[in-house]
Amino acid sequence: MIFQCVFLRNFYIFSLLVLTAAAQRPLAAQTHSDAVLLKSGWVLQSSSKVQETGHAISLTGFQHAGWYPLSAPGTVFAGLIENKVYPDPYFGMNLRKIPGVTYPIGGLFSNLPMPADSPFRVSWWYRTEFPLTALAQGKRVWLHLDGVNYRANIWLNGEKIASAQQIAGAMRMYELDVTVAAHPGGANALAIEIFPPQVNDLGITFVDWNPGPPDKSMGLWRDVSISLSGPVAVRHPHVLTKLDLPSLDVAHLTVTAELRNASNRAVQGTLRGWVEGVRFEQEVALEPLAEKTVSFTPAQFPQLNLAHPRLWWPYRMGDQNLYDLELTFESGGEISDLQVLPFGIDQFTSEMDSHHNLVFSVNGKRILIRGAAWTPDMLLRRDSARLDADFRYVREMNLNAIRLEGKLGNEDFFARADRAGILLMPGWCCCDHWEQWKKWNPESKEIAAASLADQIRRLRNHPSVFVWLNGSDGPPPADIEQMYLGILKKYDWTRPVISSASQEKAKFSGPSGVKMTGPYDYVPPLYWYEGLQQGGARGFNTETSPGPAIPPVESLHKMFPAEKLWPPNEMWAFHAGGERFKDTQRFNNALAQRYGPARGLADYVWKSEAMAYEGERAMFEAYGRNKYEATGVIQWMLNNAWPSLIWHLYDYFMRPAAGYFGTRKACEPLHAQYSYDDGSVVVVNDYPRGFENLKLRVKVYDLNLKEVFSRETTLASPADSSLRAFVLPAIPGLTTTYFLRLNLDDAAGKTVSRNFYWLSTKADVLDYRKTFDTVYTPEKSFGDFTALQKLTPVKLTWTSKFTPDSASAANAMAADGSAPDNSANTSAHESATDVRITNPSASIAFLVRLKVTRGKDGEEILPVWWDDNYFELFPGETREIRVSYRASDAGTVEPVVAVDGWNVSAETH
Repeated sequence: MIFQCVFLRNFYIFSLLVLTAAAQRPLAAQTHSDAVLLKSGWVLQSSSKVQETGHAISLTGFQHAGWYPLSAPGTVFAGLIENKVYPDPYFGMNLRKIPGVTYPIGGLFSNLPMPADSPFRVSWWYRTEFPLTALAQGKRVWLHLDGVNYRANIWLNGEKIASAQQIAGAMRMYELDVTVAAHPGGANALAIEIFPPQVNDLGITFVDWNPGPPDKSMGLWRDVSISLSGPVAVRHPHVLTKLDLPSLDVAHLTVTAELRNASNRAVQGTLRGWVEGVRFEQEVALEPLAEKTVSFTPAQFPQLNLAHPRLWWPYRMGDQNLYDLELTFESGGEISDLQVLPFGIDQFTSEMDSHHNLVFSVNGKRILIRGAAWTPDMLLRRDSARLDADFRYVREMNLNAIRLEGKLGNEDFFARADRAGILLMPGWCCCDHWEQWKKWNPESKEIAAASLADQIRRLRNHPSVFVWLNGSDGPPPADIEQMYLGILKKYDWTRPVISSASQEKAKFSGPSGVKMTGPYDYVPPLYWYEGLQQGGARGFNTETSPGPAIPPVESLHKMFPAEKLWPPNEMWAFHAGGERFKDTQRFNNALAQRYGPARGLADYVWKSEAMAYEGERAMFEAYGRNKYEATGVIQWMLNNAWPSLIWHLYDYFMRPAAGYFGTRKACEPLHAQYSYDDGSVVVVNDYPRGFENLKLRVKVYDLNLKEVFSRETTLASPADSSLRAFVLPAIPGLTTTYFLRLNLDDAAGKTVSRNFYWLSTKADVLDYRKTFDTVYTPEKSFGDFTALQKLTPVKLTWTSKFTPDSASAANAMAADGSAPDNSANTSAHESATDVRITNPSASIAFLVRLKVTRGKDGEEILPVWWDDNYFELFPGETREIRVSYRASDAGTVEPVVAVDGWNVSAETH
């Protein structure tokens, strides 16, 4: 039995440490002292169908015929979907067919009462049985509930352990001493009755990102586990790191831990710690049932002043070095508990510039934050492989940050960020009870305080977490802000704190130094350079977007039935956003004005891809050009919780499209780009080193590919810089739509950046006086790209070579801009396909898209990591592109390459 094996190992560790504690370091343990997850063997049922009491349900041998099997964590609705009680809620309008889903389309379900006919209006029972080894006799047995939404009665072996008055709050983390009720050496039965969140509860909401799940995410949404300890448990270990900036030669570590004496007698013992070769200890006395925080400071323990520390750096700035802190508490010659904590040595700071914009630094070096907002699946289902791909996509796009608005997920999410070097920006959510402070009662305030304490005590240990937001769309009122700040101070939060994601001033924190001015709907590329008083490239924009992101046709087929694929209809609107974003009409109008009315689904999708590419590229390029007048930008959003037509850089099916590749292009660490406002050509260097003897080549072509302008220049690019090389002159006789090509070569003649723009002599003109809240700024007149509709169709030729087990060529330059860096690869077993593609025609191939599929007629392999995609090919031009993917995703059939594009014949071979 798995529990017996794990606890036997635990007992072995305890026994071994008794014999060797004075001479050896302890063996590594997991969080919660080798906690064992209660993952499988759960069953689920509505209380409306259960007559028995919690006492009876939590007895071993209880007959649960007709209950639904599920694994934990899992929400109630996710469990029912797993059991196929309802059809796929993500397809078409199926979600609206679920009983109780009668709330207005686009409405914020979190702020509405559960409908009378909802099966989720009542409580639901979760039940499982598990064996507990006899070796647990004489130990303390702990039940850990890391996420319960929203209230719960807890029963173990017929005894009520906790009530719904004690267990309340989706963001709380609970540890219950269940020693008295536990049965060492026998079977144990755990029953949890969970009640759904109400309108005035601090629950989980998806705001206007997507519809709310019909159960309001009720259930066990994070891990449930059991652990053992002696009479004293070691909890919440923490390492506070401080550097003597600007020097990085010494790191000063302060180690703390909370000790909990669960016994009815006083205990004296020794708390010992190890950080690699450094050892420290102190004697501790604990009264019965007492809790105490114990600290080791570098002043008291000089060995905690580490010389030449290995620092943790964000991706592309350096390595993601991690240490382990190991702590044991020993009393009477026995180890009572042990904990192991991975941590990184880093120091984040922030300061206001002269325009009151917040500028972040890590280890004394400024950093331009360029990231996107992540969301979990709408049913909060956990998928490790998908999470690996999320982080790989972030790195492949050359982004360095993820914002988490209220979705503070499992430890594996934060551990991945630590390893990947991706900065995290967590904080509370907007728009539901979390920000309806006037409606808070004493319980709301109590739960909010406990939630912050629980979350901060785990987040503070992750080097990737660089800031905490006390609010989203506005700062909390003075009393709540004061409470939050007091908790942050109590638990040694040393990272920057922002009162909210908006520019509103807070009572105690003062100006936030950031802005949340949008837009969230369509704006043209020029906006990001020109609209500096709105969402353009000045300051730190915490959430913004160029609008809808229409997925490729292949994804649309997975979202809608054939009869609803075209034209846009009520089903399309349902898969847009909520409230002010219930359709894509503003985007569709701009598409028709700029590119010409869509002539069908395929035409609409290609024009949407062009809009997404130029929009995402312009947003990130503008912020890159203007650093550090621009200090940060968070794309709204990175991904979607369900299949959606808006706000993503890759779609729900993990398909990266034009917006993804526009972002990847814009955020190249050494990059040549064009400015839509003043016509300047700029080289942006994000590396911490400079480059000499770079050659910049610029060419302008009319629609017929006649070269009308050419210029070359040699330049140096300083470290972490933005350099205007020159301004394009006025060029007479241009066609209405024309092309610009930029190439940047290093000193060895290798092309390190290439960029291609389609531009118009007819400018986009925005009407800033009519800016609609944070939604968008309308246009007075539109650029004209309608001539692209007349591009001559072309047929491309290509060859491909499949490599079954290959190291990825992605991220080919390291933090210093020289050595290969393949650490973004999350899979040790990857395959690759190298494509050599040629345009033999006399016309341009526009927005060339490559796909790799499982055989000629198979599904597209996803997720997938291309060097480049949605690119152009001039007549006679050849490019070599590599794609990597997980070998397991390729299947047993050799992958093949498919090609299509704006004006490219679709072929596969």
